[in-house]
Amino acid sequence: MKRPLAAVSAALLTSGLLTCVATAAQAAPPTAPAPDTSAAARAATVLRTNPGAVQGSSAESYQVRSTKVDASGAAHTRYTRTYQGLRVYGGDFVIHTASNGTYAGSSVGLAAPLTLATTAKVTAGAAKKAASARFTGRAEAVGAPELFVDASSGKGRLAWETVVSGWQPDGQTPSRLHVITDATSGATVGSFDEIESVVGSGQGIYTGTVSIDTTLSGSTYQMIDPSHGSGRTCDMNNGTSTCTTFTDADNAWGTGANSNRQSAGVDAHFGAAKTFDYFKNVHGRNGIFGNGNGVPSRVHYGNNYVNAFWDGAQMTYGDGSGNSRPLVSLDVAGHEMSHGVTEALAGLVYSGESGGLNEGTSDIFGNMMEFYAAAPSDPGDYQVGEKININGNGTPLRYMYNPSLDGSSDSCWSTSTKNKDVHYSSGVANHFFFNLAEGTGATSYGTSPVCGSAPAVTGIGRSKAEKIWYRALDVYFTSNTSYVNTSNPANTARAYSLRAATDLYGSCSTEYKAVQAAWTAVNVAGNDATCSTGNDFSVSLSPTAGSVNPGSAASTTVSTATTSGTAQTVTFSASGLPSGASAAFSPASVTSGGSSTLTISTSASTPPGTYSVTVNGAGSVTRSATYTLTVNGTGGGCTAPGQKLANPGFESGATGWTASSGVITTDSGQAAHGGSYKAWLNGYGSSHTDTLAQSVALPAGCSSYTVSFWLHIDSAETTTTVQYDKLNVQVLNSGGTVLATLATYSNLNKATGYSQKSFSLAGYAGQTVSLKFTGVEDSSLQTSFVVDDTAVTVS
Repeated sequence: MKRPLAAVSAALLTSGLLTCVATAAQAAPPTAPAPDTSAAARAATVLRTNPGAVQGSSAESYQVRSTKVDASGAAHTRYTRTYQGLRVYGGDFVIHTASNGTYAGSSVGLAAPLTLATTAKVTAGAAKKAASARFTGRAEAVGAPELFVDASSGKGRLAWETVVSGWQPDGQTPSRLHVITDATSGATVGSFDEIESVVGSGQGIYTGTVSIDTTLSGSTYQMIDPSHGSGRTCDMNNGTSTCTTFTDADNAWGTGANSNRQSAGVDAHFGAAKTFDYFKNVHGRNGIFGNGNGVPSRVHYGNNYVNAFWDGAQMTYGDGSGNSRPLVSLDVAGHEMSHGVTEALAGLVYSGESGGLNEGTSDIFGNMMEFYAAAPSDPGDYQVGEKININGNGTPLRYMYNPSLDGSSDSCWSTSTKNKDVHYSSGVANHFFFNLAEGTGATSYGTSPVCGSAPAVTGIGRSKAEKIWYRALDVYFTSNTSYVNTSNPANTARAYSLRAATDLYGSCSTEYKAVQAAWTAVNVAGNDATCSTGNDFSVSLSPTAGSVNPGSAASTTVSTATTSGTAQTVTFSASGLPSGASAAFSPASVTSGGSSTLTISTSASTPPGTYSVTVNGAGSVTRSATYTLTVNGTGGGCTAPGQKLANPGFESGATGWTASSGVITTDSGQAAHGGSYKAWLNGYGSSHTDTLAQSVALPAGCSSYTVSFWLHIDSAETTTTVQYDKLNVQVLNSGGTVLATLATYSNLNKATGYSQKSFSLAGYAGQTVSLKFTGVEDSSLQTSFVVDDTAVTVS
């Protein structure tokens, strides 16, 4: 129902609010599919009750980046993170939920919660000067430095990021160099270039005679592909600015000779189409961008330009040395465009080991696309750039079966891998993938050695290997995933590819074991379970969560069950305990099918927070379960339990509350949940903001802190997909800074009657905070948010 205009306040209260734990996805960029709002809402519910799963803190805000929902209903929601309003580079994470909405794990780049000051000692001007000095080409513009938190290593530091734009030393390759400067010491701690390059019927030069899709305009054919998102291919005429779309009178393109300018265009056009088809037909992704749009391809770029690059929106190919060898081969096309897929999915940082994984992913999918395309003159081969002769001696850029053959790449992981150029640290991923697909030793494509004394690997075939890698990239990798991570061993390519293999083929399946063996063969070890050949068991907890005051203990029952083979002895241990805490099992070992009591004891010095404790049962295999431990306040017992809000049902009017005019009302246009009064926010059908707030003191030392309220939403909006009007429920500190957004509701949540909502405030024990409702309505079609019978209950 629309409320009368007479109730509009003459002075509307507005405030700038951060989004924390959004229950609906943020607006998607135009080049990406919109996130699934129901999956995001399920993830937000998990995140609110288990912030420790992402190394979270009350100083942070989270924003949904993307979602993926499996056929089973399980979902994977990617978030970005800000800390005290600053972007956190490497702070992204994924919340995994089961089909029933329960927590199913997380992928997290942070090794520990962020605790750092956000005042820079080094000025922005000094950072800008340092970035300019770092640029080795011809700079044309230096952007304003951005203060941010650099957590690419898994630990946070305050830093400046400055983008210098211009040209690389060759004078033809564009450059957007990101320079990271420590905001405390002024040291340059890293840099990476946003432009990702190769170093480091028609007749194509390399593909042979192939079919390509073009568009007839009048009596002229254009190299615009209507079957693949209207991707166009154009001629740069050996310049660096203007590009002219190829045209032809008879739709017979190129001759296969470089002297015909169309020939290179045929290769590029065919490569773009086959890369589109590969990701769509093999992995279910709607083209490179995920939205069905095609990729523009620019050929004959520059003069004697021995490179090709992806700039985030289009492909560009040079003609090679002497303009005689265009870099338009299939694997180069697939490699470069796969950078776009990696950026859209995991966003792997383009430096260190994550940069090697980024490059390796492009080599992997570039080669898999080459196999998929099955071009008559360029079949798949597990070599990179073998057709373009970039070395001048007929050798390829890289060899996936034995990367060290190029003289620079790592075939085996070592502690120096992270210090190599990403085109060479990619060798570890390339070698792993070849082993997984084809096996070690002599193969049809080359001989793949094992590292050290690792056992031989039997491959599982390209089809299974490529699906495991894509699954890991799509739902598990974070931006700073690496090969080896001693401080956060879960955030590794080995751990995530094993989770992907489990999803697709089952835990301890042949495919799972092959992933283990393939990583071991490139010297990447892990603490994953050792799979048995027959006997297996499960571990479960009841309850799965508990809260204690510092100095107290929580208990849970650890149950085991034999799932295959015969019963075996299971020995228990726990990891992930907070400081000052210890775990004891009684008994310490059982025969599978038996149970034990786990008691987690905290000390007076154990810091408050929510912790994910891993409970391990070790037998012929190791099986685990997760217990969520919340340590409350500062200890000392719950001295003041009870309901803490004044006038919780609004029956004393505005007493105890601060509200926009007309919000607390007995207006008959909306029924109260109980009594006569309620808080009615919005409902005008015009641009309007209403607020409702109350400050509340939360005593320390209690075990439960719950805010609850009854909410009714009705709306004249008819859309089922767009959030036009919103209600944010937030927690603020005494200074008015938003600590958390508990929930966001909108016109999409309209329903008859009231429903009760409740959230935990345990993270704010011992503090005085404000509970604030903010309703924002757009310029047409009313939405009413009616709140009643609120409570903040402490026990």
